[in-house]
Amino acid sequence: MSSTVTAGSLLGDLEKVARVRREIVGYLERMTDTLKQGESEGKSSSGGLGFERNIEDLTLATQNLRQGVFRLLVLGDMKRGKSTLLNALLGENLLPSDVNPCTAVLTVLRYGAEKKVTVYFKDGKSPHRMDFKTFKQQYTIDPEEAKQLEEQKKIAFPDVEYAVVEYPLPLLEKGIEIVDSPGLNDTEARNEISLNYINNCHAILFVLRASQPCTLAERRYLENYIKGRSLTVFFLINAWDEVRDSLIDPDDTKELQDAEWKLRQVFQSNLAEYCQVDGHDIYEERVFELSSINALRRRLKNPEDTLAGTGFPAFTEALSTFLTQERAIAELRQARTLARQTYNHVREAVDRRIPLLEQDVNELKRRIDSVEPEFNKLTQIRDEFKGEILAVRDSKARAIADSFRDYILNLGNTFETDFLRYQPDIGFLEFLSAGRREEFNAAFQQAFQQYLNDKISAWELTATGEMREAFSELTRKAANFGAAYNQVAGAINEKLIGQKIYNTNLESEDNSPTWASWAMGFISLATANPAGLLLAGVGFDWKNILVNWIAVIGIWSFLGIFSVSFIAGPLGFVLLGLGVGALQVDQARKELVKTTKKEFVKHLPQLAQEQWQSIHQGVKDCFDSYEREVSKRIDDDINSRKSELDNLLKQKESREINRETEVKRLKNLDADVSSQCRNVESVYEQLLAV
Repeated sequence: MSSTVTAGSLLGDLEKVARVRREIVGYLERMTDTLKQGESEGKSSSGGLGFERNIEDLTLATQNLRQGVFRLLVLGDMKRGKSTLLNALLGENLLPSDVNPCTAVLTVLRYGAEKKVTVYFKDGKSPHRMDFKTFKQQYTIDPEEAKQLEEQKKIAFPDVEYAVVEYPLPLLEKGIEIVDSPGLNDTEARNEISLNYINNCHAILFVLRASQPCTLAERRYLENYIKGRSLTVFFLINAWDEVRDSLIDPDDTKELQDAEWKLRQVFQSNLAEYCQVDGHDIYEERVFELSSINALRRRLKNPEDTLAGTGFPAFTEALSTFLTQERAIAELRQARTLARQTYNHVREAVDRRIPLLEQDVNELKRRIDSVEPEFNKLTQIRDEFKGEILAVRDSKARAIADSFRDYILNLGNTFETDFLRYQPDIGFLEFLSAGRREEFNAAFQQAFQQYLNDKISAWELTATGEMREAFSELTRKAANFGAAYNQVAGAINEKLIGQKIYNTNLESEDNSPTWASWAMGFISLATANPAGLLLAGVGFDWKNILVNWIAVIGIWSFLGIFSVSFIAGPLGFVLLGLGVGALQVDQARKELVKTTKKEFVKHLPQLAQEQWQSIHQGVKDCFDSYEREVSKRIDDDINSRKSELDNLLKQKESREINRETEVKRLKNLDADVSSQCRNVESVYEQLLAV
């Protein structure tokens, strides 16, 4: 792909993926219909073959694929040109730009045949639908007001959860969904963006500005919410054209080169660590210098403009490569795996059923009774794997809860050093004068909340690492138990029909039992994960479960320590006699931290113990959800194998089965499913060849 990639090229690549999705959906639907028809016809012939779980999984997979989108989360501080950048990417002046009122609520942009906006609220109030013009009027604010709210850590519309904007734009129609955030507010980021949306996006577009390279707020956000989370981040340095405009002589080539070189060094020193994948430096593939305003102007005049010189061609090329080659292939590989496993089940069931048709009722009963020990072994494997899951659960729940308790108890040891960068401006000592007490109280509360958010975020990385390690261990165990399960299932077949049934697929995920593939992460059917991606190597969305308790991990309990009574009491008393002169500033800072620490440390044991139980239970809930799904899937497989035999026995006892007709029906069933599986395979291979 050339460096002159246009927006149209990106649309073309996305359309190829969308077409492949549609084709695979069609083949999976036909496979589902074939199985349903086979089970229905079985009721009047030799009995059902136990395809209920296959039908359920295929139905869910097709639903997810049909709704599949590439979700991009746009992050960035105020005045970074996020809206202008998105407008340039979309090819329409849709969102309010920084020179106009700023978007003040989290906004999800998705395709819709009609232009409309739906606002969702936090208080349970019914969503409100409105036109786009009304939305702009009601839910945008002046940039200066937005900045003030940001500095005060306040939210413009605290009752609003988010807004969904539906718009008939080509990029959205081809499967892109964009989540536009209002800014890098610590509290808001923690509760609404960093956990919920970051976990469920394919990629993050982190927008910076050339004239304000890597501010403290941006560095803090990257450190606390991006670092160590295995996220794909594209860093977009906006307004790069302003570098020239800031020079004394914009036409001085040497001065421009020097200025750009220095600026690139600043960005690289701050962003390089976020551009490492498996030990490889991909900085050039993740960091881009853009001129969004120039790109937007040119696209509005000519939608087919190559945008050469704006930085967009290189960015859209990298984005397209990542989405259509890496993410799409990972997603559709799961569909292929599911198709292969479905066919394996069909072929095994048919190859088992045809020889059993020849047996009379008594012989069939004898053979079914003979495999009861093997069925007991399958149940035993289920129980053993369940035991392993629960053992890991109990170990990790205690370890993670203990680590939090120890972490909190140790905060006092480093508090004096850590809190220095968070404490309010010492000028707020003037709070002792009339009208400043409330102001100081608010500033102090905000500073302390910021400190806690950062500290808990740091601990959460440790907890996430522990969970990832635990599920990696369970993935390995699932593979071992799956192999043992297959051996027993093979022994059942050999006893029933006197010969082995061999699977033709060579890849481990295809030959594993479907339940084991799910447990290992080879197929992900979790609807809670909008991105439809594997998380932590397991087809189980444990990160989103953790969101529910990490986000509320006692911050407000901690903040309760520092109430107005504390500001007016212990702290106020200490600060009262210090004055506000320059000579007293340093001492005042020390006393502020010292007194805060004393009060903080006094409450740490109680608070740590109170949170221990909630964290312990939260971790257990993750593993319990995983165990329930695994056990249910194993039970479904065992029951389908038993019901398949029982169905045949009942049919033989109740009627004479026309063997010739039934063999023909079963072989046609096998051929139909095989054909759809090959079609899925073919389309997938075509995608790989693009």
